[in-house]
Amino acid sequence: MNHRRLARGERIVIATHNKGKLREVAALLAPHGIETVSAGELNLPEPEETEESFLGNARIKAMAAARAAGLPALADDSGFSVAALAGAPGVRTADWAMQPDGSRDYADAMRKVMEAAQEFEDRTAWFSCALVLAWPDGHVEGFEGRAMGHWVWPPRGQHGFGYDPMFVPNGRDETFGEMDPAEKHRISHRAAAFALLSAACLPR
Repeated sequence: MNHRRLARGERIVIATHNKGKLREVAALLAPHGIETVSAGELNLPEPEETEESFLGNARIKAMAAARAAGLPALADDSGFSVAALAGAPGVRTADWAMQPDGSRDYADAMRKVMEAAQEFEDRTAWFSCALVLAWPDGHVEGFEGRAMGHWVWPPRGQHGFGYDPMFVPNGRDETFGEMDPAEKHRISHRAAAFALLSAACLPR
């Protein structure tokens, strides 16, 4: 399959309003000489995520941003899944954090996961990340990565964002929330997806 590559120095939109995601994705792109601007900085609206897969929702976000900005756009759709909950929260990861006032409270979301899963012996959990790069002409490239591990309670650590403080990746003792951010970037679900994206679409 022939992939379309970005050029060094090219400007792209990071199709997110999530500052944590923006920091991680911009840090991954920086060594490749790609200039970034966020959907939030451009005041682009957040499209409704109606798909039942991470790749599907990332495609919606990437295409909406690419068409609105007239630039290539990179969207991330990621989530936290628990085996005992049949993969939930999954694509509804952000919804579990939603509050009546429209804000998101991930401490509350982590508590909901614990309360729903605590009666099960299986603590297996994973993070999934889909990255979709879209161009204004409709061309799309999509990649998916995963980080396997288990969930813990109580949450530990102040780094990262979302459900990071309750997830310990396989082979480690620290949660994503306790890890040095550079170490998390190296082994995360986002890093796994980004490695595929980098090989296919970023400047050599």
